Amino acid sequence: MSRKTVAKILPVLLVAFTLLVSWIPEGHGSGKQEGVKHIILIIGDGMQLEHEIAASRYLYGTDRGLSFHRLAYQGYGATWDITTYDRYAYAAGAPSYDEAGFNPTVGYDPSRGGRRPYPEQKSGIHDAYFLTRLSPPGGGSKKHPATDSASAATAWATGIKTDDGNIAWAPGDPPDGALTTIAELLRERKGFSIGVVSTVPFSHATPAAHVSRNVHRNNYAEIAREIIRTVQPEVVIGAGYPGMVGGASAGLRYLSREDYDYLKADPSSPYLFVERQAGVDGAVSLLEGAKRASEKGMKLFGLFGGPQGNFESPVAHDSPGAPLVTRATVENPLLKDAVLAALKVLSRNREGFFVMIEQGDIDWANHANNFRRMVGTVWDLDMAVQTAVDFIDRPGDSMDWSNTVMIVTSDHGNSFMRLHKELKAGELPVQKGTCGYREPPCTYPNGEVTYGSTDHTNELVMLYAHGAFAVHGFKEKEGAWYPCTRIIDNTQLFHIMAEAAGVPRPSRLSPHIQKPAACE
Repeated sequence: MSRKTVAKILPVLLVAFTLLVSWIPEGHGSGKQEGVKHIILIIGDGMQLEHEIAASRYLYGTDRGLSFHRLAYQGYGATWDITTYDRYAYAAGAPSYDEAGFNPTVGYDPSRGGRRPYPEQKSGIHDAYFLTRLSPPGGGSKKHPATDSASAATAWATGIKTDDGNIAWAPGDPPDGALTTIAELLRERKGFSIGVVSTVPFSHATPAAHVSRNVHRNNYAEIAREIIRTVQPEVVIGAGYPGMVGGASAGLRYLSREDYDYLKADPSSPYLFVERQAGVDGAVSLLEGAKRASEKGMKLFGLFGGPQGNFESPVAHDSPGAPLVTRATVENPLLKDAVLAALKVLSRNREGFFVMIEQGDIDWANHANNFRRMVGTVWDLDMAVQTAVDFIDRPGDSMDWSNTVMIVTSDHGNSFMRLHKELKAGELPVQKGTCGYREPPCTYPNGEVTYGSTDHTNELVMLYAHGAFAVHGFKEKEGAWYPCTRIIDNTQLFHIMAEAAGVPRPSRLSPHIQKPAACE
């Protein structure tokens, strides 16, 4: 080959080589696994699509106006746990769940429950499939077959299906049943900081399943002890503040006196501790605490809450044409304030972070069939998601959508709510009853809205995601358990997050998939 020919083709070869090198993922061939550096998982507990639409209409006068409705990926999630599976199996005379071989359509049957959630699909959904109460194997109390929050959170936190009530613990409660969580995996393998944020007690099911392990969700003091003394996430913000829960013993329901004193006064605690105080704005004190924690290189623990343990929910007002949601009290932060505080502390770590954020009171509102409270809590979630989006979009730092994935979803449906009148922005239905804690549910005499249950339901929930890996990571999992649908099982969220972070894990679950010759 002549020098002239080499001179002509050399630039072309250099360009091709440069493109090839840029295409190869960083760390390829070096044994170093790369991936996203920030994973933000946001949960609307007990929220399904009809709740989202109702709140969006009130707030924005449109069905899809919430902040998470603008995220790039939108799909559907199945939420069943082993307890749900076994109730359906027992009623049908089918074998109980076995992770070495099971039929996903026993846990959720798209031919009866829908390939898409209501109201995206209206025909072909059998109400009785969700609302018929079924007995467990061997008899016992009947209930609607649906997961609880503990087993649902365990599914996406560990990739394992478990029993109702288990916190990152294997089904059947074996002595060695502790499961590895996504937070633990990312901390150990990637050096991530980890955090949990919730409007319900920090030792409650959803936050607890990411940063503790227990055979039962109600072992609050044990769970709190593990979180505070052993796991010690870089950020914990939640409810359970003992000063608001009536009675000395009731006030310490969610953590022990020793652990409360450790957080509040023990110099060996790694936490900068912020708690609810009479007459003090909780948002201000929490954000100031985040600033001090960042400056001092400390972890952050925020403990708030009201008389039932939870943050008091934001209040939606009947104000046609002018939607209005107000804080129930300034002494608790809003979820958006807690999100901002958490991200300020977690983003210090250049290696990355994982955080789970939960609006847990959507579920409590729906248990009570309380439409007004539901709207206020979904607004709280809406503002929190927007705050996280704005934080990622800030200029001048290394965090952006190229190294971040955000997921917004729900752990399960609740209440079988249906809208029958298109309420306008700022308009609430006529609502009767106080439907407070342990009181009869609310009723709606004018029929604008109906409820079929005060329990969780096995309905599909929505999945939203944005950022690096989001669309691709979710698309490749669609229909894997449910051919000819876009449904993703909640255990697959664990694998999506692990793969996005560059630490993929094989699944130990073996679903028996029945693939049709062709989709209809």
